[in-house]
Amino acid sequence: MSKRVDSWVVTDEFWRRVEPLIPQRGPVPGKQYIRKPGAGRPAKPARQVFEAIVYVLRTGCQWKALPAERFGSASAIHKRFLEWEKAGFFEAVWKAGLAEY
Repeated sequence: MSKRVDSWVVTDEFWRRVEPLIPQRGPVPGKQYIRKPGAGRPAKPARQVFEAIVYVLRTGCQWKALPAERFGSASAIHKRFLEWEKAGFFEAVWKAGLAEY
């Protein structure tokens, strides 16, 4: 019997290529913060966020339909998706893929 691999699971090899391209999070210049730095919930690990984004792309599900038990808050994942898109992360991944082939 063969082991089934979900098409949205990010392999360690692929993650090693993608991880250096992920934008670093930090304070937004000019934004007023009410909370102290480090307050609030800790950010989801970048790999978990990336796998959730791949899940949405591969399955075609809506953001709100993300399995919370696997990925956590769908709105938090979507927020990071928007941040990464604005920072040019997905274009960088695409260009890196083109350069490799």
